[in-house]
Amino acid sequence: MGKKVLVTGVLLASCPVLVTAALAPSPWLFAAAVLVSYAAEPVLPKAAADRLSRVHLGVTVRFLAREVAAVLLLARLGLPFVLLAGGLFVFHAMRATQTGLALCLHRWHHLRPVESRNLQVALPEAPPARLLGQRGTRLLYFDVPPVVLAAVAGLTGETWPAVAGIAVTLAAMAVVTVVLGLRLRGAAPVADRRRVIHLVDERVRAYDPEVILYFSGAANAVYQASMWLPVLEALPRRSIVVLRERPLFTALAPTSLPVLCIPSAVDMMNFRGLDSARVALFAANVGNNIHMLRVPGVVSVFVGHGDSDKEASFNPYTKVYDQVWVAGPAGRDRYRRAGVGVRDEVIVEVGRPQLAGISEKGPQTRSVLYAPTWEGWTDDLFHSSVAAMGPHLVDALLAEGVRVVYKPHPLTGHRSMTVRRAHGAIMARLRREHPDAGTVVLGPEPSLYDCFNDADLLISDISSVVADFTASGKPYVVTNVAARDRAEFVTRYPSAGAAYLLSEDLRELPEILAQLSKEPGEDELADARRALRAHLLGDGEPMARFAAAVEDAYEQGLMKQVL
Repeated sequence: MGKKVLVTGVLLASCPVLVTAALAPSPWLFAAAVLVSYAAEPVLPKAAADRLSRVHLGVTVRFLAREVAAVLLLARLGLPFVLLAGGLFVFHAMRATQTGLALCLHRWHHLRPVESRNLQVALPEAPPARLLGQRGTRLLYFDVPPVVLAAVAGLTGETWPAVAGIAVTLAAMAVVTVVLGLRLRGAAPVADRRRVIHLVDERVRAYDPEVILYFSGAANAVYQASMWLPVLEALPRRSIVVLRERPLFTALAPTSLPVLCIPSAVDMMNFRGLDSARVALFAANVGNNIHMLRVPGVVSVFVGHGDSDKEASFNPYTKVYDQVWVAGPAGRDRYRRAGVGVRDEVIVEVGRPQLAGISEKGPQTRSVLYAPTWEGWTDDLFHSSVAAMGPHLVDALLAEGVRVVYKPHPLTGHRSMTVRRAHGAIMARLRREHPDAGTVVLGPEPSLYDCFNDADLLISDISSVVADFTASGKPYVVTNVAARDRAEFVTRYPSAGAAYLLSEDLRELPEILAQLSKEPGEDELADARRALRAHLLGDGEPMARFAAAVEDAYEQGLMKQVL
């Protein structure tokens, strides 16, 4: 707070000092005030800048005040000031022109109807962000040479420093404006909406896609689509990714698959390049799915983003799809128990092909992966342990000499401030207080499955993380924040059938950690885990099962097209 007030005060005080020094005239005072004023500008806190704008002392006014003061200084000293004043007028005209070009170029490239990747579409590349960023208020700093050198002119009694300063500024502005103008000319094809759609459509038709991975949602949910990319890359059928929101296009994980982003519903429904596809895979239940579900001759398949005992894994919306793919018998049972209208005959057990690289051996270093879920969209979906026990769980693990890897759900703290604070407390413990004994993993790398391989034990909440971890055969813990007895808990959440349960007071933790001293696969629940793994994830090679399911759906799609 003190720094904010100091910087704001210095900046405000410098303006009347500059005008006073120019009228006096006092070149030395003007030079000192202008340097202080420019130095305070870039460190002015955003909140303070916003308040100044609300009282009509915004950034443009402040820069213009310095420029006017520089012209006044030369006039009061009897020095020629016409070139400086005229040059500053030209500078602002060029700034307006350059900003207009940049905004136009930005709009052409970032609001085009279709974005594509890995399709070799002959469209101009987007200009560097650095070039587009040099517009608006940032360009005001180009007035530093003429204003500062006007102070030098006042000190020396010579006009040429101020003239040289304005010449440098105008030359720099001319270069930036010409570069943008040339970029704009080269990007003209991007401005033609129909041409862009036609070019992309041609390339998609040439690729002749057979399987679509369709995804819509917020950028922080893109992991739900990214987890399927390696699986689709391994399919014999030609696959393509279709996204519906622009932020998803840059957030999606790297892939060799063709990727389309079609934000407009009208463009999506009229895009003909996807007509060859016979299977559409959906990773999430969202409203925008309707634009793909309405396409005749395409078998719609809900693949989700992980099997779990959470309500999201038996959402009534799921009955809109032709098929619902689950990992194993547990997924089929889940829909049967829920009675949400998903018919048993449309459910296909395909395994979890993402788990092919999961190792059954841990590092044997007493390494614990704490991978809690998020708080859900409503209190009814609140399964997260972060607020209830996260910080003191991490403290207890560290006190036992256990290495802790914390990889929370990407949306942790998205809805609940209490969860957000607890999440911050956990990160503070592991990053600042115990950096040698703990690791925080927030981004996509290392992946969740890499973290599985680097752990001897998982502690998690009711989520798909639990079911996936059973592929490792290693012991796992499910948090029991509601303090239900084991029989009730397992009945409600079958994926915890082979889990050690952990209460909010952590009373079971010492006994659980003692299991790590036993030989791999010889702890109390090892046999139960082996039996449960087949129930949750199914038998057989999951990639082969998944590919076979895609092939069957494709054949059904061909039959639908004929009918």
